[in-house]
Amino acid sequence: MNQASPPKINRIIWLIASLILLAIIGSYLWLQKPWNTDLMGTFHSANGAYQTTAASIGSLTASVQATGTIRAAQSAVLVWNSSGRVESASAVIGDKVSANQTLAALALDSVPSNIRLSEANLLTAQKNLDDLLLSNSGQAQAMQNLANAKQAVMDAQIKLDFYNWTSEGRAPGELIKDFQDKIKAAQLRLKFLEWVRHLRYNRTGDDLRRKADFNLTVLSSKFNLADLISNYNWFTGRPSDLLMDQTRAELNLAIAKEEDAQRDVNRYTGGKNPADVDSARAQLAAAQATLNLAKIIAPFDGTVTAAKPQTGDMVSAGQTAFRVDDLSHLLVDLQISEVDINNIAAGQPVTITLDAIPNKTYQGLVSKVNLSAKAGQGGVNYKVSITLTDADELVKPGMTAVVTIAVNQVTNTLMVPNSAVRMLNGQRIVYVLKENQAVPVNIRLGASANDNSQVVGGNLKTGDLIILNPPANTPVPGLTPTSAP
Repeated sequence: MNQASPPKINRIIWLIASLILLAIIGSYLWLQKPWNTDLMGTFHSANGAYQTTAASIGSLTASVQATGTIRAAQSAVLVWNSSGRVESASAVIGDKVSANQTLAALALDSVPSNIRLSEANLLTAQKNLDDLLLSNSGQAQAMQNLANAKQAVMDAQIKLDFYNWTSEGRAPGELIKDFQDKIKAAQLRLKFLEWVRHLRYNRTGDDLRRKADFNLTVLSSKFNLADLISNYNWFTGRPSDLLMDQTRAELNLAIAKEEDAQRDVNRYTGGKNPADVDSARAQLAAAQATLNLAKIIAPFDGTVTAAKPQTGDMVSAGQTAFRVDDLSHLLVDLQISEVDINNIAAGQPVTITLDAIPNKTYQGLVSKVNLSAKAGQGGVNYKVSITLTDADELVKPGMTAVVTIAVNQVTNTLMVPNSAVRMLNGQRIVYVLKENQAVPVNIRLGASANDNSQVVGGNLKTGDLIILNPPANTPVPGLTPTSAP
């Protein structure tokens, strides 16, 4: 094996040492340059490397993010309202049910007596309602009652009119004077006949036939006088005040009964009295409600999410039977801070992600913003409800959802990265690369998103190179910057 000579080895060693020395000197001279940038927007200085980006015009969407739990828009836990034995249970978990659908029922021979009797009451109430709807006898009777009431009013009015007339006199004065004269004449005639009878026919031996005829004449005169006196008394008679008051009261009562009868007739429409029909329907509904105490009935369209009863089970009142949820309308309830609540309004679009369904985003809308606040350890919050608009079968109540609400959309605006913003003497600034130096530039921010903020004032211009990672000790005489969101 050949070995190199000592002089040759020494030359190689010196050559390597020279190259190392030149590399060290070059590196030192490079680092002593005040600045240098590469093609990736990195600013190199003696203090290290700065990442830069040009201030540009763009768009951003300001948003509020919160976490909530998926729930159904409608949810109902259905319990038994009576004790008894389950006769049928037709729904299981996952079944879609319709409003008013019977999900389970108790055997009627196992329920309390009031529920058993309601079945007969239901049949009676249905018959009464059918009779009202199919028969016109009620209207006919009401019309007959009205006719009778009108006749009673007429009779009472005639009676009152008669008494009013007699109160003013039943005959003119001439007629009464004539009756007075007739009475006097009849009295004189009767007195004369009595005198003649006493004078000529008082003895028992007189002619009986002529005596009988004369007695008839006397008797006829008495009847005539009595008749004249009776007529005179009628013509001159007056009803009492009590009789007049009673007669007026009878008329008023007859009028009131006529008005009642007329209202009864008016209640009928097409031969039916709506009040009677409503009453019959109410009785039917009450009987049905009592009978339904032995059933479990779905209150709305939905999906069975819990089911406990089995045919033959003995259950008691208050025991849970089913749970039904409206899975076609899902909501998320959020607690939004008072700082952000004024930026939230019904109708705003949202995006939703769920821990249980990775790599998929759902859409929704703000459906309700509560005006009442709830104070807690974390501050004052307001409840906001979100409606999912594109939920599928993967989304289930109880899942945790992260909701992002777009509260402000800004276009064609100057933007800065949030990571570059600092606070300097109470003002927001960004450091800009100018003439190879990091120079602070005042800015005033508007809307803010996760990564960028809108610049609404200050000295920043489009195209300025913003330093993304200025160190806290950036050399600016007399100024000490701090980080700001």
